[in-house]
Amino acid sequence: MKNYIQEILRRKDLLYYLIKSGLKAEHRNSYLGYFWWLLDPLLNVLVYYFLVVIILDRGGDNYALFLVVGLVAWRWVSTSINSSSKSILRYSSIINQVSLPKSLFPISFTLTQLFNFAFGLIVIAVFLIIYGVMPEWYIVFLPLIILVQLVFQLMLGLFLGYVTVFVRDIENIVTYVTRIFFYASPIIWEGGRLSDVNLGQFSFLIDYNPIAILVTSYRDILIYHQLPDFSGLAGIFIISTIIGIFMIRHYSKNEHKIIKAL
Repeated sequence: MKNYIQEILRRKDLLYYLIKSGLKAEHRNSYLGYFWWLLDPLLNVLVYYFLVVIILDRGGDNYALFLVVGLVAWRWVSTSINSSSKSILRYSSIINQVSLPKSLFPISFTLTQLFNFAFGLIVIAVFLIIYGVMPEWYIVFLPLIILVQLVFQLMLGLFLGYVTVFVRDIENIVTYVTRIFFYASPIIWEGGRLSDVNLGQFSFLIDYNPIAILVTSYRDILIYHQLPDFSGLAGIFIISTIIGIFMIRHYSKNEHKIIKAL
């Protein structure tokens, strides 16, 4: 495993190339190009604001600000999962010709979406200014939450990227699983509103949902001027790190199986 990690580090130039090419490929043939990185989260906010506030007559004060934080954080999760799960298959032609660590591909796709998330933070900053909400000193915890989410998504990317090579149906199943997590997380609904509905034995979807913990932590420091859920973040980080290390070790011992499956 040590040699495998050293090989990944030696291939940092390839990792940089994969990230750069991934960024260029996202909106290569669009008229607006990279402007979509700002426009996409903004349009998402408009759609759900229209649905919840205009159609359903729900949503409280500063709901648009509440919504943009949740949607930007969720967008990083969903795009990272969808892209990293197909990463190895997408570069199958290169993998069959060149000997290199296969884990580089899900890692590169996850890091590519990190850049998209950075543009989403710009949109959040604009909404904070519009609503006159200043995060105060709690914003110092923003890099910590981003790091936890990054480790969480690297773990998911490594796992899904590997499994999808052998079980191609995973790609379709992921779509429905992510949809469940979207509605089971406080992304478009406020505070404990979902928990006020009689969930009964399904309340764990909120209490132990890593997406819910991450989204709520962003809102805590940016909107509500309070400390994030450190225990929840620590749990996500520790579990993700352990599984991530296990996956790196698994890649190092089973990459020959990936070549055969491709």
